[in-house]
Amino acid sequence: MAIEILMPALSPTMEEGTLAKWLVKEGDTVKSGDLLAEIETDKATMEFEAVDEGVIGKILIEEGTEGVKVNTPIATLLEDGEDADAAPAPKAEAKPDAADKTEKAEAAKPDDAPKETTATASAPPAPKKDGERIFASPLARRIAESKGLDLTTIKGSGPRGRIVKADVETAKASDAPAASKAAEKAAPAPAPASSVDSETVKKMYSEREYEEVTLNGMRKTIAARLTEAKQTIPHFYLRRSINLDALLKTRSEINAGLADSGVKLSVNDFIIKASAKALQDVPDCNAVWAGDRILKMKASDVAVAVAIEGGLFTPVIQDAEAKALGVISEQMKDLATRAKDRKLAPHEYQGGSFAISNLGMFGIENFDAVINPPHGSILAVGAGQKMPIVGADGELTAATMMSVTLSVDHRVIDGALGAQFLAAFAGYIEKPMSMLV
Repeated sequence: MAIEILMPALSPTMEEGTLAKWLVKEGDTVKSGDLLAEIETDKATMEFEAVDEGVIGKILIEEGTEGVKVNTPIATLLEDGEDADAAPAPKAEAKPDAADKTEKAEAAKPDDAPKETTATASAPPAPKKDGERIFASPLARRIAESKGLDLTTIKGSGPRGRIVKADVETAKASDAPAASKAAEKAAPAPAPASSVDSETVKKMYSEREYEEVTLNGMRKTIAARLTEAKQTIPHFYLRRSINLDALLKTRSEINAGLADSGVKLSVNDFIIKASAKALQDVPDCNAVWAGDRILKMKASDVAVAVAIEGGLFTPVIQDAEAKALGVISEQMKDLATRAKDRKLAPHEYQGGSFAISNLGMFGIENFDAVINPPHGSILAVGAGQKMPIVGADGELTAATMMSVTLSVDHRVIDGALGAQFLAAFAGYIEKPMSMLV
C-alpha cells in the first residue's frame, strides 16, 4: 500500500504553508534524508526531507500552491513492486449533516407545501420569555429575523412543537407586538471599518483606481497575532528619556580599539546588553504569560525586531546577559542577515521573554510597540536627539537624549515593577561601563 507524504509542521505554530517548490518528480527514487520539497511557512522557506525510502508515486499538490493545511497529503511514496495505481484514493468530502439537508429541503418546498410530518434535526434552542426553550429550524430563524418576528410568540407545527418555515411565513407582525423593538435591541452594532470583508471594501472603492495585494503567510500571521495581542493583552505604557552621551563616548572608544578586528558595535548592541542585565536585576520582569500562570525565566533571552520586505522577524539572542558586546554584535548581524533572506530556523526566532523594537535609525522620536505574546513586555526605542537639559549643577546644557517606551502586559508586570526595570535599564545606558563588568 502506498505511503502518504503529508504536509509537515515545520514550526510549533504552523497551521498551513505554501508548497514553494518540488525537488523531486514522479518516478524518482528517494531514501531517508533526501530533500523532497521547499516549504514556505509564515516566517521562512525551509527544506523538507524524506523519512522513508521508496519511489515518488503521485504528486498530489502542485508547487506554488498556497494555504496547504498541515497533515494534508501532498504526494505518495511507493514501496518495492508497487505502481502509481496503488496510491490511496482521495478522501471523500464530508457529507452534509442532517441540519443542512433539512435547510435545503425547506428552501425547496413551494409556498403551499404541506407542513413537516417527519422528524428533523433541531437547531440550537432559543430561550422563551418564561425560561422555557423552543426549537426552530435555521431557515425559520432567518425568515423570522428578516420579518422582525419574535419566535417566542409563534407556535410550532413541526415534530415536538418545532417551528418550521411555514409557521413563520404565515405569522403576522401582530402576533409579536414587541417584535420590532426586540429586533432593534438585538441588532448588532455596525462592524468597524477594519473588520468588514474584502468584497465590501472593494465595492466601497470600486470607482477609484487601486492595486490589490494578496496577503502572504507572514502578513496573515502578523495580522492575526497583533490583532490578538491588542484585543487580549491589557497593555499599559511607561516612558522615559535617557542621556546617551556617556554611551556614545564609550562606544566610540571601544570601536576605535577594535578597528583592526573588524568588529563595530552599534548603539543597539548596548541596548540589548542593558536590557538583558536589567532583566536580571528585576527578575520579576523576565517573565511570560502562560494562560493560567506566569513563567519566570532564568536567562535573559532578548528578541529584537528586524524589518524585512513584507513583514518582520524577531530573532532571539539567548543568554544575552552573559555574552560580551562583541559576541552580541556578531550574532545580531548574522541573525539579521539570515532573517532578510528568510533563512532562520524556528528556534532562532521563537521564544524569549522580552523584545526590543528600535526605530531610532529611521528618525522616529518615540512610539508605542505592540507586545509579542507570550512576552511580558517590549521596549520601543526612539532616536537620540540633541536637546537642552538642566545639568547636575543646575546650569542649562545640551545632551543627546533617547526616548524609550516600555509596553507592559499588566497581567504579568505591574506599574511599579515596570518602573524598576526602566530605572535599571537607564542606569546601564547612562553608565555603560557598568554593563561591561
